Amino acid sequence: MRRRQVEEDEDNKERWMVSYADFITLLFAFFVVMYAISSVNQGKYEQLTSSLGTAFTGENTPQLNNPPDGNNEHANIKGLYGQPSFIRPLELSRRNDKQRREREAMTAMANNLANHLAPMVLEGKIKVMQNNRGVRVDIHDSLLFAPGASELQPIASGPLNEIAQALKTNNHAIQVEGHTDNVPIHNDKFYSNWELSAMRASSVVRMLQDSGLDEKRLSAVGFGASQPLEDNSTPLGRARNRRVSIMILYDSLMPNQTDVSEIVPDTPTIIRPTVAPPDTPSSVATPASAPTKSDAATPRPPAPASSKPAAN
Repeated sequence: MRRRQVEEDEDNKERWMVSYADFITLLFAFFVVMYAISSVNQGKYEQLTSSLGTAFTGENTPQLNNPPDGNNEHANIKGLYGQPSFIRPLELSRRNDKQRREREAMTAMANNLANHLAPMVLEGKIKVMQNNRGVRVDIHDSLLFAPGASELQPIASGPLNEIAQALKTNNHAIQVEGHTDNVPIHNDKFYSNWELSAMRASSVVRMLQDSGLDEKRLSAVGFGASQPLEDNSTPLGRARNRRVSIMILYDSLMPNQTDVSEIVPDTPTIIRPTVAPPDTPSSVATPASAPTKSDAATPRPPAPASSKPAAN
């Protein structure tokens, strides 16, 4: 049997043009992208750089053709050509930076206090510490008061005046805290340790005010025996617990006195006064009013005769 001859397809000599066209198209797109990258809008680039720097550092980044405006409180977030930046500074970054600077200033103030009170600090009568509330100065009660008394001793004026002079250089709020041990007290002047601790704190506040501190910065708190530093079971522990603490508070802990809103009930209850019903039963006779002096003097006309026969 004779085999059928297979016809071979003729080669298309134009096939290379398909690959060439794809290559030229990709090459054209590549050069378009390269040209777009090389043509940077300098103004937008400067604005983006400034905005990113301001957002993450909270400080103004120098820009070309954009002189600072000292009269504008938002000058540090202005973009190029005076246009507002589209990226606002992060408030958290600014707040953290402010708190860091405040903590550093409080540390310097604590070191200054410790240096001024060095002799008493070395004797253990005064301690200067820094915590998350601010700077705390613990003063042993024997340096300020006689046992069971709230009047300051003459020797108390020295350390308190030193503290007051050091605190005049800032405007931080000051909270004076009175503390006692757990030994109960009850006499004509103090009903308990609460009254004793509060009166001692008030005496220290009065001395600080007399030394020149603004009374708006001062406050007095009595804690009694509720916040001991040591165990009250030993005489040494009770002695350390009897103290007056002067707290210099961070500004971030003080509430904004102008931001006050009144809280009212969700569904206010209206209380209406209850009125007793009138007592007018038919069996109750109403007493006749007493005749007045004018009624007695005025003669009354005689009653008209009734036309009805009287009942039997």
